[in-house]
Amino acid sequence: MSNRRTRANAIRALSMDAVQRANSGHPGAPMGMADIAEVLWHDHLAHNPANPHWPDRDRFVLSNGHASMLLYSLLHLTGYELPLEELKNFRQLGSKTQGHPEHGHTPGVETTTGPLGQGLANAVGMALAEKTLAARFNRDGHAVVDHRTWVFMGDGCLMEGISHEACSLAGTLGLGKLTAFWDDNGISIDGEVKGWFTDDTPARFEAYGWHVVRDIDGHDGEAVERAIGEALAESDRPSLICARTTIGFGAPNKGGKKSAHGSPLGDEEIALAREELGWEHGPFEIPNDVYAAWNATEAGERREAAWQERLDAYREAHPELAAELERRLAGALPEGWERGAGDFVRSVVEKGETIASRKASQNALEGYGPLLPELLGGSADLAGSNLTLWEGSVVVLDDPAGNYVNYGVREFAMAAMANGICLHGGFRPYVGTFLTFSDYMRNALRMAAIMKAPNLFVFTHDSIGVGEDGPTHQPIEQSATLRLIPRMSVWRPCDAVESAVAWKLAIERGDGPTSLIFSRQNLAHQTRSDEPVAAIGRAATSFARRPAAPTRS
Repeated sequence: MSNRRTRANAIRALSMDAVQRANSGHPGAPMGMADIAEVLWHDHLAHNPANPHWPDRDRFVLSNGHASMLLYSLLHLTGYELPLEELKNFRQLGSKTQGHPEHGHTPGVETTTGPLGQGLANAVGMALAEKTLAARFNRDGHAVVDHRTWVFMGDGCLMEGISHEACSLAGTLGLGKLTAFWDDNGISIDGEVKGWFTDDTPARFEAYGWHVVRDIDGHDGEAVERAIGEALAESDRPSLICARTTIGFGAPNKGGKKSAHGSPLGDEEIALAREELGWEHGPFEIPNDVYAAWNATEAGERREAAWQERLDAYREAHPELAAELERRLAGALPEGWERGAGDFVRSVVEKGETIASRKASQNALEGYGPLLPELLGGSADLAGSNLTLWEGSVVVLDDPAGNYVNYGVREFAMAAMANGICLHGGFRPYVGTFLTFSDYMRNALRMAAIMKAPNLFVFTHDSIGVGEDGPTHQPIEQSATLRLIPRMSVWRPCDAVESAVAWKLAIERGDGPTSLIFSRQNLAHQTRSDEPVAAIGRAATSFARRPAAPTRS
């Protein structure tokens, strides 16, 4: 008969077996967090393994992505299209079980994680997207957007500075449907973290405005259940559940030690762990009753069917809202986009203005914003300089149904949150800062490119035209290094017309992010005929040429 510990031990067995077979990986965290995962995934997570893209599913993010076998085990056991053979091919070229979870590669993986802390920031973005989308579309008696965001994280995530940036803002925004689990095992790669991580983490999160459940036993399923219940009862603040765990739980000689963190346990230790856990099954062997207890397909299909009934009722009561929600969730551009965007570009050509391209960028927002209600903008405390605000901007802290986020001075978290917003669906995020500060965002930009997330990154104050701010604010190498990121489209428009076209094509792009680089100083209008304007999108701009100067004989 399956029980909590047996179901958790199935995760432990698969994790240590897969890491051992690959001779590479991290068995400790999956074994340590298995009991927490069992309670969440078995009893609370709203998902449908038969349809990983169900729009109103809960989002689960494994921020400590090195613990990937925890997630792969859960996906396999609950019924996702991830057969046992894929777990046996853990970390092998071409498998769906890469060393760190990859969005778009493995069904059920919501975001690519591995660089610590970014998954946590992605989760904050997802929770913000859910709250804003719900405010825009839900009506009395019709809650068609109503799901939660859950995130697992370790000590390493909390040591990364991005965790401060993102979690501070999450508290300010009151993201009550966000719950984070801290795997407090006291171990990182170099050993016991007490030599380099002595923060009072619960007090830190309380200072952010989070609801904190302190000091629970992460191996006590009932304690975990009670903690989740407390988080579910809190609607106005995000929740942090602080769970004490033993890394490599069940391994008698390596449990609780750094040797369980990032290396296979070894055949002898695995045999002893099986004995310690009472797991009497061979490698990659899961009894049928355990599979049956874990399988979530029927429950998931019931949940999605119930949501579909709510959506049908919503469509009948609010047909225009329902059509707009479904369009945005599908990622389709609105009807009339091509005509409206084309008209705007032609108006920019006709005006022929000599203006700073950052101003041309703001004009593009004024032109495209009314056509695209899914735009969700923001800036890292530089809205007046980046010109990312437009006439239709409404700050989400003032109105949860708004379309603009004041991120504060948090460039890294801003970019990672934008990734989460984009992956959630329903929005096209754009975020802005100075070009030189793109360095703060670099790894999140790279992650957007890896995930093919069509985010819009607005970088202003290009080159030495910055002026009196001096060399700290004068970008030199940034444009070139942005171009080095695979799949990152980089635009550096020479005038207002190119700026308008750059925005248009960035919005229309669906297979990766775009960096839009704009100037502080005025840029002269370049006279063009219709064909050169059309050619801008082919990166083949032609300019009206002056007559050639006579040559000397």
